[in-house]
Amino acid sequence: MKKNITYLSLLIIALLSFNSCDQEDDLVFTAVEPVEGVSFSNSFSEEYILNKNASGNLGERFTWEDAYFGVPTNVSYELENSILGDFTDATTVGTTDGNELAVTIGQMLAFATTAGLDDDPDTPEPNMGKLYFRLKAFVGTEGLETYSGVQELNVTIPEIVVGGGGAFEISEWGVVGSGYNNWSNDLDGFAPPKDAPFYTTSEPNVIVSYVNLLDGEIKFRLNNDWSENYGDANNDGILDTDDSNNISVTAGDYKITINTSDLSYTIEPFSWGIVGSAYNNWANPPGGPDAKMYYDYTTDTFKANVKLYNGEFKFRMNNDWGVNFGDANLDGVLDTDNDNNIAVSEGHYQITLDPNTNEYTIVESTVWGAVGSGFNDWGQDTWDHDGDAGTAEILVPDAALTEIQPGYWFAENITLLTGQIKFRPDNTWSGDYGDVDNNGILDQESDNNIDTTAGNYVITIDFNDPSGPVYSLGKRS
Repeated sequence: MKKNITYLSLLIIALLSFNSCDQEDDLVFTAVEPVEGVSFSNSFSEEYILNKNASGNLGERFTWEDAYFGVPTNVSYELENSILGDFTDATTVGTTDGNELAVTIGQMLAFATTAGLDDDPDTPEPNMGKLYFRLKAFVGTEGLETYSGVQELNVTIPEIVVGGGGAFEISEWGVVGSGYNNWSNDLDGFAPPKDAPFYTTSEPNVIVSYVNLLDGEIKFRLNNDWSENYGDANNDGILDTDDSNNISVTAGDYKITINTSDLSYTIEPFSWGIVGSAYNNWANPPGGPDAKMYYDYTTDTFKANVKLYNGEFKFRMNNDWGVNFGDANLDGVLDTDNDNNIAVSEGHYQITLDPNTNEYTIVESTVWGAVGSGFNDWGQDTWDHDGDAGTAEILVPDAALTEIQPGYWFAENITLLTGQIKFRPDNTWSGDYGDVDNNGILDQESDNNIDTTAGNYVITIDFNDPSGPVYSLGKRS
């Protein structure tokens, strides 16, 4: 770890005003000193970890009380930063007439980089230092100025670690069966989804699938074909090609691991999800299950594109409180500390979780979803989000898909009704798609609603296909 220290600083606020009196028809202005000083009301952390993957997250929210000058007056506040620490090089971070200003981790990273910090362990530049801020209070546009004292923030940019997790590949193996895709047979004229894929891992000969299963049976086969397939006739955890070797499963989210060198395998409940007042009222009825996060093999992370509401959320496993994480320090690294709920404003986001490092990111992003009489009455269905029957209900969001790789959107375990659907962004009618020709290619023609029959679906949209956007409604039951 590098020991050099660089400096940055924080501004606190003070305010000035003009008072006037009328003497013999001449108007004389007198500068008024603040009756009460101004200081920050928020608590500062001992250290701020500046993870690049969390650039969009909140770094610190500076708050303060109103300045008072003895008479009513409009006061403006300006948060300043200095690289040198003496504010001869002061730059403005933000201006407001309110009582708070937020600084993101990305902004703090930019200040730290300008100050000479970096994340390369092989350079002489430090990765630890200080940021300097102060607050200026002023009246009008040319009024006298008052400055706060300097606030120092200790910051650390995590150094690059060589090695560790990385991108993996789609395996040739997949999950097939009544427990996933109706043994790959059509239902009501709808093609089934392809077999649920396995992915390579950092361990040679070990592959893994993160899959939602239905009540039924499954097997594992090569390349979506029956020429080579395995089950487990003895239920001993070793795959075989014996007769009557289908594997019974119950509905739920699972992690299936196969060692192809010795044909041993495991099936265990597994899912990451988002829970909280910002999504499903902390999973209290009628909030429903957590927002499921889907695996992205190219980054070895889990992702969810989701609409959130004003409130707080956490991450937890298997829709259960046995394992859950928040972020008490808002440093982009999950923890199990007290009071670690993560606050968020209403909007559409992509949330990414790296369980290998406990890092996460929250980025405003488009959320593509299915809307229609086949899901939420064309966006008119309502539900009681907070569980309080005395409050107004809100509209049911569209069935959200997640962008698990750039341009490729995926959702599974989606229950549709007999009716019609379309796809639209961010629960709005700007730029919606249907399929007028029923050829699997989305378009924006008139009368292009897509017919559905009641059942459970896997849904995909691929915006990268040159003939596209291409979509699929894989019916499972």
